[in-house]
Amino acid sequence: MTSQGDDPVEGSPRGGDLVRRHRWPTRLWHWFNVVIVAVMLMSGLMIFNAHPRLYWGSYGANPDPAWLDLSQVRGGEPFPGWITIPSTYSLADARLWHLAFAWLLVSGLALYLVWALVGGHLRRDLAPRRGELTPGHLWHDVVEHAHLRFPTGAAARRYNALQKLAYGTVLLVLLPGMILTGLAMSPAIDAGFPVLLDLLGGRQSARSLHFLCAGGLVAFFAVHILMVLLAGPVNEVRAMITGWYRLPKEPA
Repeated sequence: MTSQGDDPVEGSPRGGDLVRRHRWPTRLWHWFNVVIVAVMLMSGLMIFNAHPRLYWGSYGANPDPAWLDLSQVRGGEPFPGWITIPSTYSLADARLWHLAFAWLLVSGLALYLVWALVGGHLRRDLAPRRGELTPGHLWHDVVEHAHLRFPTGAAARRYNALQKLAYGTVLLVLLPGMILTGLAMSPAIDAGFPVLLDLLGGRQSARSLHFLCAGGLVAFFAVHILMVLLAGPVNEVRAMITGWYRLPKEPA
């Protein structure tokens, strides 16, 4: 057994060896976010059902031109009750759920970023290394994933370039983007920090960007779950629960 980032006692790890892949703050934050983001997405869909149109600029109402209009879907409530919180229409309750869990999301992200920066997780595990962002390297990773050829042996200890880009986008772009655009839709925040709304192009632009960031998270989750299933769900989920990951064996 070897630890992630540590030199093994006897030789390098090989396929079939157990290695320490995820530290406990990463595992805790992962499962914490599973609950937090799920509740926020589901309550956000109920909020969207209240006015299923998106606009650019500072204003938005039924007569204004919308770049996305789902008001004709399912009688004006495009998202069914089984995927929303609450399951029956209630804008007030949805906002309560959304705002309560938003503070948990902000707190968790702030603590995790501090730990990742101070402890070196961002630099050591998520920052692409020299040469990993070259077109040739990225294309090679894309082709390997398209053919469902995943890293084996010692190469599976660390994230590949596509994983680093995906996790970095979620951690440094999509989640902070959702938080900033959510704050920009708050009248109290707008009164104290009007520059935030100006930077985002108005409250309706902030709402549209908020929706797009949420859509990006949903797309990431879908691909992430698919990759876990294809790579071996038992091994992947065990690694995110216990931290220990069994390296896939090299092909004969």
